[in-house]
Amino acid sequence: MAELPPRVQKSAQRLGERQRLSASPTAQLIVVDVGDQRLYLFEQGRLQAVYPVSTAEQGTGNREGSLQTPLGLHRVADKIGADAPMGMIFRGRRPTGDIAEILTGAEERAARDDVTSRILWLDGLEPGVNQGGEVDSKRRYIYIHGTPEEGRIGRPASHGCVRMTNADVIALFDRVEIGALVDIIE
Repeated sequence: MAELPPRVQKSAQRLGERQRLSASPTAQLIVVDVGDQRLYLFEQGRLQAVYPVSTAEQGTGNREGSLQTPLGLHRVADKIGADAPMGMIFRGRRPTGDIAEILTGAEERAARDDVTSRILWLDGLEPGVNQGGEVDSKRRYIYIHGTPEEGRIGRPASHGCVRMTNADVIALFDRVEIGALVDIIE
């Protein structure tokens, strides 16, 4: 795999140290780099996969209603959608029974901001940064999820969540455990 950007290396080291100190460590660490629109998956401290993503079109920020992607340390609090068909649309974390039309053009936009295929629901771990009050990532419903706007992956396009292609989010979902640490960095 290609050499990691220094900020990703630093984040992975920080996550690894936190994981070692945890009472219930997970062997998996995820770094979402907003700067290069990539998600890095580490297992046992080794890079296993790199996926293109889309973070918020409005940039980064932790405030409720900002439509921005929250920075900082999170954990995967819940996994939703196991065994749902690729492209399944979720509303309120429940499958609707409808399959999204996948748009592959770079400028194509869906009529709605649908959540598709799988959901990894993130819970902030830093009080006052992404946990509690008006900055709580879990209460903001910040997910890693699939999108019908696959042509926009690789550049900021979401309303705050971390979007992936449907095939990639299914692959990640199948590998990642609840409790995996996630660091969203710039």
